[in-house]
Amino acid sequence: MNIMSKKILILSLLFLSACALVSQEPVNSGIEGQVFIGPMCPVLREGEECPDQPYQADLTVTSQGGERIVQIRTEDNGKFSIPLPPGEYILHPESPNILPFASDQTVFVLENHFTEVIVKYDSGIR
Repeated sequence: MNIMSKKILILSLLFLSACALVSQEPVNSGIEGQVFIGPMCPVLREGEECPDQPYQADLTVTSQGGERIVQIRTEDNGKFSIPLPPGEYILHPESPNILPFASDQTVFVLENHFTEVIVKYDSGIR
């Protein structure tokens, strides 16, 4: 097979793959929510509030068996929406270093429903 034939074959496969993605049924279920980080104040004084702040983060969704399904970056305000078919997933908040840190969450997605999740990163500030 010459180079031109290979290029045409590759382009054809890419085109067919794109068509297959477009023809999939829309997913009207998944995971949505918001990511926060806190505490944000080094010293808390009685009567003063120091609420957690929205946080932009990378989130990875895996199957229960550990297979990576998708990775997304939240909006600047920490909000996210991840369309997924019904099933059981692990939501893994990524951490560039030891801190900030957030724990994995098991999330159950039901048909025709977006499961609400709040992700809380620990800033390490004490």
